[in-house]
Amino acid sequence: MSGHPELDATAARLRLDTMRMIAAAGAGHPGSSLSAIEILTVLHYHTMRHRPADPTWAERDRFVLSKGHAAPALYAVLIDLGVLPRELAGSLRALGSPLQGHPDPRTRGIEVGSGSLGQAFSVAVGMALGLGRRGLGARVFALLGDGECQEGQVWEAAMCAAQLGLADLTVIVDANGIQHDGRTADIMGAAPLAAKWRAFGWEVVEADGHDCAELIAALAPSPGPHPRPRAVIAHTVKGRGVSFMEDDPNWHSVADPGRLAEAVEELSHA
Repeated sequence: MSGHPELDATAARLRLDTMRMIAAAGAGHPGSSLSAIEILTVLHYHTMRHRPADPTWAERDRFVLSKGHAAPALYAVLIDLGVLPRELAGSLRALGSPLQGHPDPRTRGIEVGSGSLGQAFSVAVGMALGLGRRGLGARVFALLGDGECQEGQVWEAAMCAAQLGLADLTVIVDANGIQHDGRTADIMGAAPLAAKWRAFGWEVVEADGHDCAELIAALAPSPGPHPRPRAVIAHTVKGRGVSFMEDDPNWHSVADPGRLAEAVEELSHA
C-alpha cells in the first residue's frame, strides 16, 4: 500500500473496471492498460486540475495518452468520473461505439487522437506551448510507453520542448519493459532511459509506477529556478494485478480470450 488508501482503492476499482471492459470486448491491450492504472489514478484523482462535469473548461490541465493502446484504462477513468456514461462500459471496440481501440478526440473527455506511437506526444508539446503563451497556467501531462521511446519523433519533440523551456509539460514513461513483440531490451533497448531524457535537457525523476505516494511526489510542480520540462520514469509491471499476465509479453494484447473471465474473477477478489 502507498499510504494513500483512497487512491489505492480507486486504482483497484479502475483495474477491475478496465479488465471487465476488455473481457466484454474479447480484445484490447490488457498488459499495457493494467501497468498504467496507478499513473492514471494519481493524475485524475489527485494531481490534475480539471472539472469532470465540464471537460472542456479552458483552464483545465490536459492529459494526452500517447500510448493510445492503453485506452481501456483511460475509458475506465472517464466513466468512473462521470465524464462518459456508465452504460458505455460494455461497448469497448464495438461498431459505432465512441470507445474505440485507440482514443478519438470526438469522444467526450479525450484531448487528442493517438494511434501511431509518438505523434500524440508532439501534440502535447504544441499544447504546452500554446497554453503557456495564453497564460492559462495549465499543465500538460503525456503518458508514453518505453517501447514508444524507440520512435524518432519522440526525441524530436523532446528536443523541442527543452529548447522552448516548457516547464508546464510533464512526460510519464510507463517503463514496463515490454512491447508488442517482446521485451524492449531485446528489440531496441532504450536504457538508460533517465540518462537519455536528462541529456535532452529534461528534469528527470524516477518512481515506482504502482506507488501512489511516489507518483504524487514525482508529479508535483518543480521547485527548480530554471524552467525545464519534466520526465517521470515510472517503473511498472506489465499486466499488473493479474497473476498470469504480469510481466508476460504475450499479454501485451489478448493472448487467450478464454482466460479474460478468469482475470476478472481474480481482480474481483483481490
